[in-house]
Amino acid sequence: MGKIVVFGATGFTGRLTVAALISRGVRPIIAGRSRAKLRALSERHGGLTTRLADVGDPASLARLARRGDILLTTVGPFARFGEPVLNAAIEAGAHYLDSTGEPAFIRRVFTDFDARARARAIALLTAFGYDYVPGNLAAALALEEVGDRATSVDIGYFTFGEGGVAVSEGTAASMALAMLEPGLFYRGGQLREDFGGGRLRRFQVGPRRRPAVSVPSSEHLTLPRSFPWLREVNVYLGWFGLASYPMVPLSRVQALAMRIPRVKRYFAGRVQRESEGRGPGAATRDASGSHVIAHARAADGEVLSTVELVGVNGYDYTANVLAWAVDALSRGACARVGALGPVEAFGLQALIEGNEAAGLRVAL
Repeated sequence: MGKIVVFGATGFTGRLTVAALISRGVRPIIAGRSRAKLRALSERHGGLTTRLADVGDPASLARLARRGDILLTTVGPFARFGEPVLNAAIEAGAHYLDSTGEPAFIRRVFTDFDARARARAIALLTAFGYDYVPGNLAAALALEEVGDRATSVDIGYFTFGEGGVAVSEGTAASMALAMLEPGLFYRGGQLREDFGGGRLRRFQVGPRRRPAVSVPSSEHLTLPRSFPWLREVNVYLGWFGLASYPMVPLSRVQALAMRIPRVKRYFAGRVQRESEGRGPGAATRDASGSHVIAHARAADGEVLSTVELVGVNGYDYTANVLAWAVDALSRGACARVGALGPVEAFGLQALIEGNEAAGLRVAL
């Protein structure tokens, strides 16, 4: 088995992921740009091997991994910091995973880097976290149940509990940057470019009907490859409550504004700041949870099948599912290469088991 390297190990998601790996019996090499923070994290876990690396120093990234290794990165925003790490993994011939939820970066992994990864016989697993593994799984289970009778699928992401929607500094920066770029949506049997927030749908989440707004995501790119008869994939984020309703008209204003270079540069400059690696503490995370819903629909809109996943908050889930995927990759559980969705990479049964291990289970 090759080495397992976590780049960005001292950031918020990185620290959680390192702890999740160690709980699975995996002792990774931890990498980042701060010697002091790496030393502290290493000592906390009984002495992990450390590597200094910075996205601004390609040579340092090139030294992180070799052929057969696994390089996992949690360094965002990925629009700014993702490509150098991705290039380093491909050049080294190392399998690659990341925790991004940024649609523009996800899109680039599939459209611009897939062929290179295939040529190097490696797997690229982007967005392998709460964004957007659970939706891929829930939708695939719903679609498997009804087959080609379903022509569309709706997926909704929701939170519950007292912890609410508490986000890390890195998530906040990624969300802000993601608003500046259009993403891909799968509509009418093809990928179409648009900004998020253009559609609203209400989902029955427990006893309440909760609104959610449309977002570009990995499901638009991955699900039609596994279910080629699909004509439409819709993914919705239900974090915003009543604020979801004005987001639909505002998205049209956003789409027009982001076509003006000066406006786009202004907003980009407002979020160009470094993250200190802060995020919601254990008590806040424990007080919240995740609820993901997928509806497989017939051409007339009838719901043919519904699958729901419930469990832990998105941050603990992300760390746990990344650790599970790294472990699975190291054991040769992914036989395919290139840019892959979760179902393509591991298959449904393994992904069910991985999600349960990560803290999300299928609701009965």
